Amino acid sequence: MNHIDELVVNYEDILDRYIASENEEDLDGLQNLSFTAIENDISPEEIVSLHKDLTLDKDLTAEELKLSMDVLLEMIIGFGFSYRDYKALVKKMEAHDKEMDIAASLQSMMLKTKIPKLNSIEIGAISVPAQRVNGDYFNLIDHHDGTMSFAVADVIGKGIPAALAMSMIKFGMDSYGHSQLPSDGLKRLNRVVEKNVNQNMFVTMFYGLYEEISSKFYYSSAGHEPGYIYRESTDTFEEMGARGIVLGVNPTTRYDQEEHDIQVGDMILVFTDGLSEIRRLSGEFVRTEELLELVRTYKHLHPQDIVQVVYEELIKIQDPKKRDDLTILLIKKVK
Repeated sequence: MNHIDELVVNYEDILDRYIASENEEDLDGLQNLSFTAIENDISPEEIVSLHKDLTLDKDLTAEELKLSMDVLLEMIIGFGFSYRDYKALVKKMEAHDKEMDIAASLQSMMLKTKIPKLNSIEIGAISVPAQRVNGDYFNLIDHHDGTMSFAVADVIGKGIPAALAMSMIKFGMDSYGHSQLPSDGLKRLNRVVEKNVNQNMFVTMFYGLYEEISSKFYYSSAGHEPGYIYRESTDTFEEMGARGIVLGVNPTTRYDQEEHDIQVGDMILVFTDGLSEIRRLSGEFVRTEELLELVRTYKHLHPQDIVQVVYEELIKIQDPKKRDDLTILLIKKVK
């Protein structure tokens, strides 16, 4: 039985019961029935036509026909209430959509990051929101002293509050005006988040610093997905082991820091859980090894081309209903 047939049966049942009992309580189900009619695109005219057909088939007396009009009237009243509720909801959704468009536009402007141009490295980055407002963030800062700071972050939260939190973090990172070690950077940003961001909203962040003169790379992590270093000499990936608590939990948290030498052909890969938690249509997660193999396959390309190809390959197999914000940052030493 389809939805329309079920509606006809239910309407006829209420009609028969009310004519027999003349009890107004038997009309209680009509408002829900009218809402069902709206959901199935059944118009008031079609309800009137249905009522006419049913009453003609039943050969009702004048008194019964008069009672049947109470049923039709209640149905149409309920239909009207449901329609007004629907229109009010549509207006609210339209207003919300406008707010989200404004938030997305502001976020795009405020979080815009210029890709630095250093002599020894190439950089690729992609950040794709699941909805209009992005809960992910990446930032790169050329300090013009032979060093570059970079960060990838993920707000545990969505919508406009997440966008505001990201904007605050970017301002905090940009305002330092000089290079600093990642452990110190996270310590300062942790205090910013703890004081200014909703207590139910936390931020994970990977914070790195690259020194062009020494080819050294320093990093710290605040509860973020582990990053990887690709070693050209062995054609293997090393998982970066430094861990730390997410930003915003404890204002006195200190963060561990590690350093690595980066050789020509090596790559630094950092991403958010929108990449590591991608699911196939079957519901299975894409294994990290598969992601790393994709990067290895296209390692000869420019990092921007690599991250773009990896993203496009993953979109082909991803369940579109399980999307999350996704960010990939790839730094490659070329000389």
